[in-house]
Amino acid sequence: MSKAIENLQSKIKEAKLGGGQIRIEKQHKKKKLTARERIAYFLDEGSFEEMGMLVTHRTTDFNMQSQQFYGDGVVTGYGTVNERLVYVYAQDFTVFGGALSETHAEKICKIMDKAVQVGAPIIGLNDSGGARIQEGVRSLGGYADIFYRNVQASGVVPQISAIMGPCAGGAVYSPAMTDFTIMVQDTSYMFVTGPNVVKTVTNEEVSSEELGGASAHSTKSGVTHFTAQNDIDCLMQIKKLLSYIPQNNQEKPSDLKIDLDEEFREELENIIPENANKPYDMHEVINGIIDADSFYEVHKDYADNILVGFSRIGGKSVGIVANQPMSLAGVLDVDASKKAARFVRFCDAFNIPLLVLVDVPGFLPGTDQEWNGIILHGAKLLYALSEATVPRITVITRKAYGGAYDVMNSKHIGADLNFAWPNAEIAVMGAKGASEIIFRKEISQAANPEEKLLEKEAEYAETFANPYKAAQRGFVDEVILPKETRRKLIKAFNMLKNKEVLRPKRKHGNIPL
Repeated sequence: MSKAIENLQSKIKEAKLGGGQIRIEKQHKKKKLTARERIAYFLDEGSFEEMGMLVTHRTTDFNMQSQQFYGDGVVTGYGTVNERLVYVYAQDFTVFGGALSETHAEKICKIMDKAVQVGAPIIGLNDSGGARIQEGVRSLGGYADIFYRNVQASGVVPQISAIMGPCAGGAVYSPAMTDFTIMVQDTSYMFVTGPNVVKTVTNEEVSSEELGGASAHSTKSGVTHFTAQNDIDCLMQIKKLLSYIPQNNQEKPSDLKIDLDEEFREELENIIPENANKPYDMHEVINGIIDADSFYEVHKDYADNILVGFSRIGGKSVGIVANQPMSLAGVLDVDASKKAARFVRFCDAFNIPLLVLVDVPGFLPGTDQEWNGIILHGAKLLYALSEATVPRITVITRKAYGGAYDVMNSKHIGADLNFAWPNAEIAVMGAKGASEIIFRKEISQAANPEEKLLEKEAEYAETFANPYKAAQRGFVDEVILPKETRRKLIKAFNMLKNKEVLRPKRKHGNIPL
């Protein structure tokens, strides 16, 4: 028996070394943790239970049978984060550069299947050179097996991808289908085709970082939702993200205990400028409403004319969507619409109530927007909010003009409660533009057209640039003082906590992709 135990212990020791000490040191020189170090830091101490530690590949082509490593380049298993069950896989770059083989993929698929059966989040720590070329189509098939499971798990359990090294070719599509992607600055990149192929095909000179680094994907493409300074920061951000979301689509996020007072916030009274054309930072409004320091912004550096993120109000997890007047006056454009629509759909899938803060002058005009499909992309946000059945509350802080008023969680598309601040302007368009159309003839025939325009602009503003016409029709449930907002929202979300909506039976809707 002692020899059998020694043999097992020897194999375990070998497995834990991955590709060997020299390759581990190379990983550290790149300022990267190994797969096992990442898991150890991420999970609660002592909670990790590994699955498939002694798996090896089955390939004999190209003399691969002489290169066998236990685990085959990926560490898989389950454990807890703050005492919550999660399933995790971490690709091991010290073994074949983390390249995906048939058995490597099987290990990942096994824990994905188990996560769906049990109802727990799936966390992927990606660090791979791509498909294992020596295995050919078997490796490609392994990727497709993972992709299929990404889709089956979507909306059932949360899926989070951390890109902690290279991620290229077919490997990028699994993270793209998960709920959130986080990249590490300077050590990670994602692209379908690398710099060498780009140069060959298009003659462009570009580095891996410029083409698909964390900065490129967080600001230009929107592929990544978060960026991290290093591996430790990346893992800490995943832990933070998990704190706002439930285990699966059958549960609700956990509430935090909080001592509540009257909850009036006087600072909200002085945020909106007297001049309706002057910008202000919507972050100030958010901070005046939420529990202290609880806003975790998603897609922070992408489409910053709209803000999305998780927060807590009265201890309850809430998803926030808010126009940002500091950027493009808060208009909706192609990127902002996509960003907000995806976030709304995640929140709805996982029972996270939505708060929509509105200060929107409309959709961004121009040929660039029209030719890039602002109609379709704007419709995505409209569709996502109309489809959502979670508690939905809107606060109009200032402007709500035109079709953008409808899209931003108006009463007409199913919002539960709609509040407006006293200075809110709810109309088809701004007073100046409306007056130029309605009173065109009168203005043109006036002795002083400019003076007449100002007069008519003031007349229109008096009639429509306020929240009271909408309140009279019930499109706004209540006009409230800014300082009352937090108090109203705490009560409203608590009132709506058991909301249920029955939908007609259907396979799925046809969102305007």
